Amino acid sequence: MTITEANSGRRGDAGLQQHLAPSRLGQATAVEQSRAIAEVQAAIVVAQQCPRDIIRAERAMRQSCGQKALAERAFYRYPRGGETVSGPSVQLARELARCFGNVQYGVAELRRDDGYGQSEMLAFAWDVETNTRASSTFINPHKRDTRKGVRVLTDMRDIYENNANNGARRLREMIFSILPAWFTEDATAACYETIAADDSGVPVADRVARAIEGFASRKVTAAQLEQKLGAPSAKWTPHDLAQLSVIYRSIMRGEIRAEDEFPAAAQRVTAADITGEQPATAPGPAAENPTPPDPAAGPGPKPKGQHAPPAAVKRMEDLIAQLQLGPPEHVSDLIRWLCPGYTATRSEVKNVTDHLAGWLEAAHGDIDAASDGIWAQMRQALGERPEEGDAMGP
Repeated sequence: MTITEANSGRRGDAGLQQHLAPSRLGQATAVEQSRAIAEVQAAIVVAQQCPRDIIRAERAMRQSCGQKALAERAFYRYPRGGETVSGPSVQLARELARCFGNVQYGVAELRRDDGYGQSEMLAFAWDVETNTRASSTFINPHKRDTRKGVRVLTDMRDIYENNANNGARRLREMIFSILPAWFTEDATAACYETIAADDSGVPVADRVARAIEGFASRKVTAAQLEQKLGAPSAKWTPHDLAQLSVIYRSIMRGEIRAEDEFPAAAQRVTAADITGEQPATAPGPAAENPTPPDPAAGPGPKPKGQHAPPAAVKRMEDLIAQLQLGPPEHVSDLIRWLCPGYTATRSEVKNVTDHLAGWLEAAHGDIDAASDGIWAQMRQALGERPEEGDAMGP
């Protein structure tokens, strides 16, 4: 292409833009432009003359986060890539921006192209006092992901709601990017404390029963709840109940499905699975008059020890299920390594329980870290290298 042709092309593009642009500027549009400029200038002047008071902002934040109406909507959860993503919500972000003061934020649809089925959006947050601004311009397709695939949106209301939802997510990140990290973290902790507190005076045991009953209506069992929290229901704390409350409200709002948040409970490994013995049955009529031992047969083998009580065995089984150590054959290998010739005696069950509980405590309740440490210690003791696909553990 020659220079003349290139210039001609540029003149053509300019002519096209001029043709597409409005031929004149209306009076109302001109007034609105002048008003917007004056509003920005006035906001800067006011912010400089009336700087924010951090102590007052923090007090306002704690007062707002102390309201249950806000605390219950302060978090979101949704599934992505087989995991659950959670964090503070856009409702909390807007309230923190109000408490912090001298902050402007918003979402705007810059352009809509129905031919290509997309909208050009802008989300921004601006700290007028420090002149710190964060903005994000993005293209939002008029489409929606569903469980049956991508659905094209043509209804005007569907397009509006789709733009509003995606704009709110970007707005949330813009607001949090200009707020101090400590301010957001303190607000999050305050919201959790508000959810955990119970002003009605209901005992924790009753709240636990109420939580189990509520999740049962969503086809979530108590075993799945215990697996999620990493503790039996008898040891749940108010903060555990607060976490369940956040999850329950996310399920009710449709942000996440119950089956995504609570996968099937791990298969429970019993003492019979480990020892290979059949569970004890009630004695039949022949056992009422047992045959006396033959004195000539000798004293017989010395008993290894008393069998552990059912409560101790159940606690060991609960720990195994909580740590998600894998299928029964892997757990059997682990227990037989800890207690060779394992027969579920009192001392053996205590040894296994103390070993598992010690790893869980050392990992500060991190189930994955505790499980990895248990298997790594066993492999090291057996002189094995942890390799991908190793059959000794998950």
